[in-house]
Amino acid sequence: MDTQMPKITMYTTDWCPYCVSTKRFLNNKGIPFEEINVEQDEEAAEFVMNANGGNRTVPTLNIEGLGVYTNPSPKKLTELLQLAK
Repeated sequence: MDTQMPKITMYTTDWCPYCVSTKRFLNNKGIPFEEINVEQDEEAAEFVMNANGGNRTVPTLNIEGLGVYTNPSPKKLTELLQLAK
């Protein structure tokens, strides 16, 4: 595991297909992340709504040192994680 990898917090729901694909991408790359379900954590839901103009849009990823990204593509995630190295 890369010791320089930023902390990634991914805000999700159980029913979101984009969350499933983003988790699969990160897992396949061996990239650790913390998952928080916004339907079970009201503070997390507030964070997501503040980041997304009042919407509970998921997946929303908070990547330490890089910012908050909503439903980033695999290409965008790859670019962001390259920046973090």
